[in-house]
Amino acid sequence: MAPQAPSSYAPRRKHKVTVVGSGNWGTTVAKLVAENTRAHPDIFEEEVQMWVYEEQVVIPPTSPHYDASVGDAPQKLTHIINTYHENVKYLPKIALPSNVIANPSLVDAVRDASILIFNLPHEFIGNVCRQIKGHILPYARGISCIKGVTVTEDKVELICEYIGETLGIYCGALSGANIANEIANELWCETTIAYNTPPCDKRDDAGAPIDGCYAQPHLDARGQVCKVQLTPVPLEYPPVSHDVLHKLFDRPYFTVTMVSDVVGVSLAGALKNIVALACGFIEGHGWNMTAKTAVMRRGMLETIQFCQDWFPETIREMTFWESAGWSDMIVSCTSARNWRYSKMAAERGVSLYEIERTELNGQKLQGISTTKEVMSFLKKRGVEDRYPLFKAVEGIVDGTFEVENIPSLFRR
Repeated sequence: MAPQAPSSYAPRRKHKVTVVGSGNWGTTVAKLVAENTRAHPDIFEEEVQMWVYEEQVVIPPTSPHYDASVGDAPQKLTHIINTYHENVKYLPKIALPSNVIANPSLVDAVRDASILIFNLPHEFIGNVCRQIKGHILPYARGISCIKGVTVTEDKVELICEYIGETLGIYCGALSGANIANEIANELWCETTIAYNTPPCDKRDDAGAPIDGCYAQPHLDARGQVCKVQLTPVPLEYPPVSHDVLHKLFDRPYFTVTMVSDVVGVSLAGALKNIVALACGFIEGHGWNMTAKTAVMRRGMLETIQFCQDWFPETIREMTFWESAGWSDMIVSCTSARNWRYSKMAAERGVSLYEIERTELNGQKLQGISTTKEVMSFLKKRGVEDRYPLFKAVEGIVDGTFEVENIPSLFRR
């Protein structure tokens, strides 16, 4: 049902923004978003809520925030952030805008927010969505900064679509060649935001609904009618459009490109982890940069092929020329942790599982789980041989394929 039009289409309400997550990347995004809500007071409420999983933290004597009267007594992380405007545990030595408000209550943090930014480890997103379901505005819109997808033998599910379907809202995705500490220190980089504006939210230049927009169904990542019946963003708000999202995220040190291809952005951010493992194995074996570029090229071909095979209706090949595509792959294959630890495994002549056990302090490499999930999906359909590099990476991880045999993949 179309919302009732006000007498004037000039927005009368401002968007409230909440960041769900407060780790290294979540706090960085909260920082840049809060700078922009302050810079655009006509569009956004200045205060940005940031949900913080409450922890007790000890401020060390070397910190400028150390209080001798408190000493080594643990303090609540939310108290520290709101008092000193610094996340001393996950983003130390970075000053946060005073309009970032740390909130230990997830439900309270998302209440009345019209724009939700999800930025937490992907394994926690299901529980978070279950907690806030029914407690958010029905017309809220989301952006997921969580790289990766959920892949089972039966389906490939984008995290942003999982969020949207679980909460009954529309959610886009942000991904790119982004390193949180560099962005927090305002070292320039770029990113890609994929947001396919629902028809019910589209407006003309005067802010009026486009004729017939409410009758048009919103299509999902496969080009099919979305399972969720979306509630339009009320006309008293500015539209949640490419322009508004650009104003929310773009900074002089963080250049944002807007696209509509949610599939390409999401899958490129996930599948590059498989390619990064391959590049680490290559370098650890003693081969040079030219060998790595060959693997990256083959990996990008298989990434695009995967998207075209399983999401042919919506994929746009040009997306892979954005930061979320080639740029992110290059960074991941030359400096990120999947590359680093697979290189270490090859250099030491041990399995990647052994490196996980000895080097990662209980954490898991995303590249391993992505590889296993993707290959399980492909094997069920009998098409794993169409993805020789992905198959080889799984073989190296499992000990059934040797790194020195990778060049043979290029002679087929």
